[in-house]
Amino acid sequence: MDSWRAWCLLLMVLPGVACAERLRLVADTWPPFTDLRLPGNGVAVELVATALERAGYASEYRELPWERAIRGLQQGEHDVLVNAWYSEERARFGHFSQPYLINRIRLVQRKGDAIHFAQLSDLYPHRIAVLRGYAYSQAFNADPKLSTIGVGSFESAARMVHRRRVNLALEDEYVARFQFARNLGDIAEQLEFLPTPLSENGLHILIRRSHAAHAEIGASFDAAISAMRADGSYAAIMARHGL
Repeated sequence: MDSWRAWCLLLMVLPGVACAERLRLVADTWPPFTDLRLPGNGVAVELVATALERAGYASEYRELPWERAIRGLQQGEHDVLVNAWYSEERARFGHFSQPYLINRIRLVQRKGDAIHFAQLSDLYPHRIAVLRGYAYSQAFNADPKLSTIGVGSFESAARMVHRRRVNLALEDEYVARFQFARNLGDIAEQLEFLPTPLSENGLHILIRRSHAAHAEIGASFDAAISAMRADGSYAAIMARHGL
């Protein structure tokens, strides 16, 4: 038993003393949403930690590569994955909250390539760089005719597009713009979004089902996010991060 849980047990035997559970949050590095180098550890972490605090849960945040974060949640090393898109596979081991952000997934091409996209079949002739482990959309992930190349970061995907090693890259629009303004500044002017987004995905927290209070945590989080939207604190956090 860790020292915090032992201290809570000691406190709970004293009359009138409560001890809020400290939830172990985890995510991969995905600026501007999750990143230890950013204010509030990124906009998603700040929104989630604030909502959980208002719901009565203290939290601590850790950042790991995506596969390790998922595995740690499955093994009970972490309680809440901060930045999860819905998939049936994840729903088997985790409880999803309602979406608290919307990710608009955009296709990025080299400027002037004039790739047309209105439906998935339009992408069949093209090689597409995708981030390993991400559930872009059910239709996209399940289509065997798509030619996808797994990469570890959008920066790698964008540079592959620039070098014409692939035709397209996929990323959330906020993430792509954040990267274009920073570590992709040298090639940003040579890349562009296709007009039609691939999808709009809700961003959820994913609570391990092995946690006895997973449904209660999810419901309390949803209620806190709704209250934050109503009182303006949600908008204030978004504005503070330039979103």
